Amino acid sequence: MTVHDLPAIEATLNATATVLITAGFVFIRRGDRSRHRACMLAAAVASALFLAFYLTYHALMRGAHTPFGGTGAIRTVYLIILWTHIPLAALIAFLVPRTFILALKGDFERHRRWARVTFPIWYYVSVTGVLVYLFLYRWWPAG
Repeated sequence: MTVHDLPAIEATLNATATVLITAGFVFIRRGDRSRHRACMLAAAVASALFLAFYLTYHALMRGAHTPFGGTGAIRTVYLIILWTHIPLAALIAFLVPRTFILALKGDFERHRRWARVTFPIWYYVSVTGVLVYLFLYRWWPAG
């Protein structure tokens, strides 16, 4: 494995988090708290591993960025996704732990209120993380 394998691992971790977040949502809608908890904890682990790999990749690459090879309208679509993904990903670093802490404390009413905000943002960040990978490395890689 080399540093150039890390983006694919990161995308896989984001995709895994997306599946787990989806399953966790379905389980809580069905009233299955234990499966919801297991899925959300696993999603948090996947997201934390993603962050560790992401920071490692960028530290090893010394801040180099990967250029996008698409042009025209697809470039605009990519930039909109990227520019919404980045600040929301930073926000998730605060929202997810806060939402988890409330659940772990047993404050389920506040947990639910926070989760109504955290869930769609975390979901969006996970999905768009995979899309950014696909745009950069699979669909429109630069030269």
